[in-house]
Amino acid sequence: MVQIIETIDVDVPVRTAYDQWTQFESFPNFLDEVESITQLDETHTHWKVKVGGAEREFDAEITEQHPDERVAWHSVGGETHHAGVVTFHKLTDTSARVTVQIDWEPEGLLEKVGSFIGAGSHAVKKDLKNFKEFIEARGVETGAWRGDVPA
Repeated sequence: MVQIIETIDVDVPVRTAYDQWTQFESFPNFLDEVESITQLDETHTHWKVKVGGAEREFDAEITEQHPDERVAWHSVGGETHHAGVVTFHKLTDTSARVTVQIDWEPEGLLEKVGSFIGAGSHAVKKDLKNFKEFIEARGVETGAWRGDVPA
């Protein structure tokens, strides 16, 4: 199992950062390897990703979600096995820290070599930079889901 932890500070209020992160169908705007996400219900999504030229599909289940604090998930079905959490921390009234932790199981030689050289960490760092640019350029979220999913 590989663990990736990356953090970025964004110049928007914590609520704006969190609310945008609940808009899963917008992820292709800032997550490079995500082709599409379909929200199936409040706690389930279907993902289509392209990693190193390989296309994969899987479902993910939100296992815990608390407004302005955290979103945790794990994959269900499909070839991709991972889990993670995104936490949101208020820095000031107009800035927040976003921390992503992902635990995943590399599949096949290419992913195992990639994880060994830190490609996953680099990809998450780039995606967080893309998220920062996306949300700061907009200044407001594209939508919000403020529901609570207890652990």
